Amino acid sequence: MKTPSLKKNFLYSTFYQILVILIPLITAPYISRVLGAEGIGIYSYTLSIQTYFSMFATLGVLSYGTREIAMNRDDSIKRSKLFYEIELMVIIATLICLIGWLLVIIFYKEYRNYFIALSFNLVAVIFDISWFFSGLEEFKYIVVKNSIVKISTVILMFILVKNKSDLLLYILLMSCGTLIGNISMWVKLPNFICRINKKSISLKHHFKESFIYFIPTIATSIYTVLDKTLIGILTTGNSQNGYYEQATKIINLAKAITFTSLNTVMSARTSYLYSNNQIYEIKDKIKKSLDFILLIGFGICFGLIGISNGFVQWFFGKGYDPVINLLKIFSPIIVIIGISNCIGNLYYTPVGKRATSAKFLILGSFINLIINLFLIPRFGAYGAAIGSVIAELIITALYIKFCEGFFTFTLLVEISWKRIFAGISMLLILSAINIMKKGMIYITLFQILIGAIVYYIVLLILKDRFILEINHQMKGIFFSVKKKRRSDKNV
Repeated sequence: MKTPSLKKNFLYSTFYQILVILIPLITAPYISRVLGAEGIGIYSYTLSIQTYFSMFATLGVLSYGTREIAMNRDDSIKRSKLFYEIELMVIIATLICLIGWLLVIIFYKEYRNYFIALSFNLVAVIFDISWFFSGLEEFKYIVVKNSIVKISTVILMFILVKNKSDLLLYILLMSCGTLIGNISMWVKLPNFICRINKKSISLKHHFKESFIYFIPTIATSIYTVLDKTLIGILTTGNSQNGYYEQATKIINLAKAITFTSLNTVMSARTSYLYSNNQIYEIKDKIKKSLDFILLIGFGICFGLIGISNGFVQWFFGKGYDPVINLLKIFSPIIVIIGISNCIGNLYYTPVGKRATSAKFLILGSFINLIINLFLIPRFGAYGAAIGSVIAELIITALYIKFCEGFFTFTLLVEISWKRIFAGISMLLILSAINIMKKGMIYITLFQILIGAIVYYIVLLILKDRFILEINHQMKGIFFSVKKKRRSDKNV
């Protein structure tokens, strides 16, 4: 196969992440007011239970499948054989999980209708072959198909979901949208696979290998999904889960801006580089990726703390004040997960050390579980947020310590200290602006503009290497355009 363009894939992935960011920014204010904290809490709690079944059904295939296809993408027979084997494994696992899910629907009467609506999410796992296209670095196709489905789902949501009684309809739209999006990816599949000998198909190896990738998925769920389940069990009512869901929604948007599109594209490429033993290039890409992630991550982290007071009031509406402090507690996780996600995707997964990273995740998850059991009954959603931050911090520290010099604590300090100083400077300015009238969208927009300018200027004064490089490139573009215009005039 022709080597895909890394820049184009990054642009496609970035476009999709922007869409993923814009959709909640458009829908969250509407849904938070229509369904209320209680309705969103029910959705969050029931979805957390359904997610366990989806995780068991996927068996870590998203990471494992991407890696296997990326390493064999130049051989059409091998990649076709891998596709059939991995997909068949997913189908078997999903069918088993559907039987278990049916038991939940039968015996959990309180939320039975919501669980039935969420069944489409589980069925969608069978049709999710994004791992195959990610391995081939065919991000354009994934982006186009998913974008169309997501936009259509949003339009239907605004048309059909009108009040609190439409919670079931909202859940149905979300789960059906996921299913349709996954099915749409199969249209172009025949262009990339060929017929193989059915007798050559073997699943045993894949069950064993994907399990190594599955363990980190389960471990990670302890502080992403189980948090919501425990909040639902250990607190009264569903409002705490509603607050937690809204806070994590904003944090997930921030993570998407910071590193998701970059790491998604780079993961497949580093797997390919490792298969060709290009270690030096992998190290260089990890360093550059983390340099970018820390630049954006610290800016968003301190910026979010600074704008949260006013932002929550106008964005979610009345009744969501606890989200303010949740965002402040959660904000460091943007940088922390940015680091671990990058090292995990660009080092541990490509070089086949997923089992090692799983041990770190399990330890962090166990600590998070203990913290949750102690803090959630007393502090509700705040306790879950504190547990998540501590768990991620421990995991990230372990990732750095044992990544064999691909990234070091010394390098982390060297890259970070200027960004932290610039972030604190920005936060002080934003805090001063908070004295003005809160809860107005124009105040938040003004804060974002001023915050970005202050962050940039301070880094420029401190001579941050990445900022200086950006400046140099911008000057180059400016002068080349100016030179072209002059030459055009002379002609």
